[in-house]
Amino acid sequence: MSLDFAVTARDARAAMRAVAVVAGALTLAGCDTLASLNPFDQGEKYEMKIVPDVPAEKIYDDGLGRMKSSDHEGAAKKFAQLSKNYPYSEWARRGLIMEAYANYEAQKWEDAITASRSYLSKYPNTKDAAYAQYLLAMSNYNQIPDVTRDQERSEKALAALQELVQKYPDSEYVSDARNRIQIARDQLAGKEMEVGRYYLEKRNFPAAINRFREVVSKYQTTRHVEEALERLTEAYMALGITQEAQTAAAVLGHNFPDSPWYKDAYALLQSGGLEPREESQSWISRAFRGLRTAALGQ
Repeated sequence: MSLDFAVTARDARAAMRAVAVVAGALTLAGCDTLASLNPFDQGEKYEMKIVPDVPAEKIYDDGLGRMKSSDHEGAAKKFAQLSKNYPYSEWARRGLIMEAYANYEAQKWEDAITASRSYLSKYPNTKDAAYAQYLLAMSNYNQIPDVTRDQERSEKALAALQELVQKYPDSEYVSDARNRIQIARDQLAGKEMEVGRYYLEKRNFPAAINRFREVVSKYQTTRHVEEALERLTEAYMALGITQEAQTAAAVLGHNFPDSPWYKDAYALLQSGGLEPREESQSWISRAFRGLRTAALGQ
């Protein structure tokens, strides 16, 4: 054996004895010293717990119980657990529609919209699909602002309500949806009228005409159409486009002969030496001709 190897072996054995001594000292020093060397043990002990599975029926019933006590947010959380704990099950489907309903009752509109859309995406052909569509529509409808503000929410509500009528024509929600469609359309027409009046006051007649034209073309069955026709008479007269002014007044008188707006339009034409006269090729005449044809076909 060489000297170098003997020295190396001797040093290794000495090092091992030193490690043993240190280990013994640490053991004698007690648990506190060992604990301080464990980076994962900072005084709080981890205990492994086995959480027992809660039956789906129990979760569902808990949600119903919370609904009865008007704890709608708590109920929504319970119903949401079903999709997490029992995915792809009938309980998950039932829980999702109830989650949408609970959020609706809690006036958590965006959460109700999210749950309703999720239901329609996953279960479009089930018995509760029409109800999910109704909750989606009504969650938007209940957020419709006044006409002075942006009407994006009105547009979303209208689209969802129309989809309900088209996709689920035999559902029990169609009658209510049709009534709310008319209200949403009236709201959108009211916004167009507000902007149109602003432009008319500022004497920006082309911009005003564009707004009133939207009402006459798209929202003929709303309460705003009479005023829109009278305002068109005003704007066209101001621009010297008398033929369109006469047509607007004539269509107004033909469809709403007792309207105070027709009296104003008639007086305005007379002040210019004119009378109402409908030009059959005018866009105004064509718009109402289409409405009359649709009405006769019903």
